[in-house]
Amino acid sequence: MRVTPLLTGAIFLASMTAASSVMAYGQGDFYTRFGVAKVAPKSDNGDLNALGINEIDVGDDSAFAFTLGYRFLDQLGIELLAAERFEHDIKLDGANVASTKHLPPTLTLQYYPFGGTDSRVQPYIGAGVNYTRFSDETLDLPGADLDLDDSWGYAAQLGVDLLISEHWALNAAAWYLDIDSDATVSAGGANYDTEVEIDPLVVMGGLSFRF
Repeated sequence: MRVTPLLTGAIFLASMTAASSVMAYGQGDFYTRFGVAKVAPKSDNGDLNALGINEIDVGDDSAFAFTLGYRFLDQLGIELLAAERFEHDIKLDGANVASTKHLPPTLTLQYYPFGGTDSRVQPYIGAGVNYTRFSDETLDLPGADLDLDDSWGYAAQLGVDLLISEHWALNAAAWYLDIDSDATVSAGGANYDTEVEIDPLVVMGGLSFRF
């Protein structure tokens, strides 16, 4: 049987439509993103003038991180950021005498401007809330202890997926986290309180997998 040009065109159009529907990121998609994340706190994180400390500086750290997300509409989704514990050195007036570990789970509502299309470039922005849990605080000063309270704050996010296949994509993402912790230094039988403003930029590069 001879295939007419019209039938050939219809078959081609149908195959392209099917391919587009497979590649399109949109409603109902579950996904995970994973890679290495760097937490870079802002500079000048506080002071403790009661003990003669004029400058507190929290250092950077990198660790494995991942996200879990769901797209409940083509252009709207929700994502949870998780990671292994980050560990930060803390300098007091330039001396590296303290450290802490923290977990920063972050939940964001995301907007995808190209959601529901077969574009291989899928940018997104997000906003939400961060909870940071501090642990294993150390202070290398005789007779002194450090305690950092957990923190709640807002979060902002910017990212992009570069589609490789139906399931895989390259991913780059960044978060700004509002992390302010009430800190207490116990020394000489007295407690000295201050606020440590960490407010880091978190940058992650890795892969995205759509289920």
